[in-house]
Amino acid sequence: MHVPDGFINAPLSAVTGVAAAGAIAVSLRGARRELDERTAPLAGLVAAFIFAVQMLNFPVAAGTSGHLLGGALAAILVGPFTGVLCVSVVLLMQGILFADGGLTALGVNITDMAIVTTVVGYAVFRGLVKVLPRRRRSITFASFVAALLSVPAAACAFTLIYAIGGTTDIAIGKVATAMIGVHVLIGIGEAVITALTVGAVVAVRPDLVYGARGLEQKLKLRVDGALVDVPAVPAVPASSAPVAARTSRRGLWITGLVTSLVLAGFVSFYASANPDGLEKVAHDKGIDSRTEKHTSSDSPLAGYGVKDVSDARLSGGLAGVIGVGVTVVAGSAVFWAVRRRRTADVSPTSTSAV
Repeated sequence: MHVPDGFINAPLSAVTGVAAAGAIAVSLRGARRELDERTAPLAGLVAAFIFAVQMLNFPVAAGTSGHLLGGALAAILVGPFTGVLCVSVVLLMQGILFADGGLTALGVNITDMAIVTTVVGYAVFRGLVKVLPRRRRSITFASFVAALLSVPAAACAFTLIYAIGGTTDIAIGKVATAMIGVHVLIGIGEAVITALTVGAVVAVRPDLVYGARGLEQKLKLRVDGALVDVPAVPAVPASSAPVAARTSRRGLWITGLVTSLVLAGFVSFYASANPDGLEKVAHDKGIDSRTEKHTSSDSPLAGYGVKDVSDARLSGGLAGVIGVGVTVVAGSAVFWAVRRRRTADVSPTSTSAV
């Protein structure tokens, strides 16, 4: 659903750019509360994983494909504020390096693909886990539904943006029907990917899933015929955490990175070559008649291939590996800086009396 330059007029592109910048500023502050010694290293990996899986277009209808948006997935794994930042980092890397999604339309894409999907997805997820039994399966089910609904929500958001600032005279009802219809199907694929990923992490390290915190079922003992809560065990300081736990966390990170590299560097070659939902609708309805040349169209990695590498498999694989590497480095740098700022905010010197 990457919106190219030319779909939305300049004034609305500027407005969405300001709105996206404001949301990112808010997310940077909110992420300080979400990122800790457990989630900070995972956040950069989540961004890289989303980049990799977005290269895997899957067929959804005749001549149409879809790909992961990732907002719900990121929000559930590392928190909604950090999730907005994860997807924004991915969109920035895709726009600058791979000419995917217009640069003047970056505000539109962040608003639609990062903010809307994250907010809607996490809101649905939190609503469901409050009423479902406190079990791991509930986390997986809530993840499925949240991701499923986040995609058509993004389609609705694009339709609204296009209704206000679209550059072609197309009946908005036709755009809405086509966009929502195809993205409901894409949402099913998004839901499956999100549920499988969240379920896999929850099965191994539930403590690393932001959306699963506080959902543990309290143990009870029967005393004199009545059930009473078992006293909570005091938390172990991070500095004294078992070596096995730290090793497991490192192993999960390495496994996730290797998986992302394999998906982007090898599996992506077998992805569907059909246009995605927005591209298909834009072509069928004439929305793409005003598409402008991408500013980064001459990038060595434009189109997810390495320039001057003639072998398509090798070119695409190298581009995917480079993309994952750049995204994990950029994302980790951002989240490390946010985490460091949080540490500085709560340090003794920052709370000393004046």
